[in-house]
Amino acid sequence: MKTSTAPTVASASRKIEARFIRKIEQFRNDEIRLVMRDRVPSHEVACVNWVEYPYAPKVTFRIAHSDDALVVMFEVEEEHLRAVAMSAEANVWEDSCVEFFVENPVGEGYFNFEVNCIGTMLAAKRLSRTEATLFNVEQMAEIRCFGSLQKAPIDSRGAGQKWWMVEVIPFSLLGLKRAPQSLRCNFYKCGDKCDRPHFLSWSPIDKPEPNFHCPEFFGEVIIA
Repeated sequence: MKTSTAPTVASASRKIEARFIRKIEQFRNDEIRLVMRDRVPSHEVACVNWVEYPYAPKVTFRIAHSDDALVVMFEVEEEHLRAVAMSAEANVWEDSCVEFFVENPVGEGYFNFEVNCIGTMLAAKRLSRTEATLFNVEQMAEIRCFGSLQKAPIDSRGAGQKWWMVEVIPFSLLGLKRAPQSLRCNFYKCGDKCDRPHFLSWSPIDKPEPNFHCPEFFGEVIIA
């Protein structure tokens, strides 16, 4: 697998469109994956914002929406698959992890959805990195999350290891009754305790040390 050895920080935040797919949240899991792969363009999560962490696994995401939900699909290729976190309040970001952050469209703060490669998810509404209200059991049950790996601890090494993850997030969890015109978001890949720690973003971040909790650097997703 080809990896980056130098930082690749873009100069400005990004803007993309989410593809409209009517009632996609009602599709079967296999149907969602096929539709996302065949009809929705992919975007790279490739900004290496901190020179101390040059490793860049290959990561892309696809984003679509219906009138009632967002669908985000990540596809990853990396050298070390690590998944220790098994519960919703565990440190999923220390594992092979992908993350979707979105600014609160109806108030202060933002939401973060973080999931490791075996589907353990942490979700919260936040005012900052340290000020958070975790989603309760009922809210977590509204999120549909499925991927290519079974829900079991994993610690696997070797070039070219691939996995994917799909998240279906109702707009109601963001405080919305229907799809908005746009959302400010960022998409990340991390692995704090992987053999080669890494902190990649879609929209670039200008901070002195790794920190994804910075809405000022979010890009824009147009709800087309």
